[in-house]
Amino acid sequence: MCSLVYQLKSGKTALKNRIVDAGYDAMIRAIRSEQVPNLFLLRYSPSWSVDTLLLVPSFFFSESAIEKRTPLSPNARRAHWVGCNILLNKIPVDGRIAVVSNGVAARPSQVRAEYERIQPLRALNREVRGWTLDVLNVLRNLRKPEISLMDVYAFEQSLQEMHPHNKNVRAKIRQQLQILRDLGFLGFEGGGRYRVLR
Repeated sequence: MCSLVYQLKSGKTALKNRIVDAGYDAMIRAIRSEQVPNLFLLRYSPSWSVDTLLLVPSFFFSESAIEKRTPLSPNARRAHWVGCNILLNKIPVDGRIAVVSNGVAARPSQVRAEYERIQPLRALNREVRGWTLDVLNVLRNLRKPEISLMDVYAFEQSLQEMHPHNKNVRAKIRQQLQILRDLGFLGFEGGGRYRVLR
């Protein structure tokens, strides 16, 4: 399985939400053709020991997690070239698996269990999965053990901005909550209420 490793600046600050990547068009093509490799984000301490190592599985990349950068100026060596950034905060926390945290390695069995827990998302169609990941990210950002349909509807505008071609965002939200329920991430409590299971 192909992987990319990004080495981040040393130090004790938290990982930044914006990771500079390569060409925007190439990244979007890779996502659409399901050719994105797994991503490892590595940060080391000033003494060169590994401080943080995160795994972002390939199937957790959606177009909404990719930010288009401003084209290079006409006078640049690569005039008009457009790069991109990976927005870590647009990737659900489930897809940022800690292999090393604060210099302490996670147990291999724990890392494998975290990967297996999210593996059902891989089987979703790519276009459906992008929506599912965005709604899952909303749920994780709510940080509540129980959520209501209205809690998620509060993010309707931001989801619309991420998916501008969709004209019925509320119906799409309900569909994605059903998918997350079917995959075991949510339990339906009735009356538009859900319990977060994992």
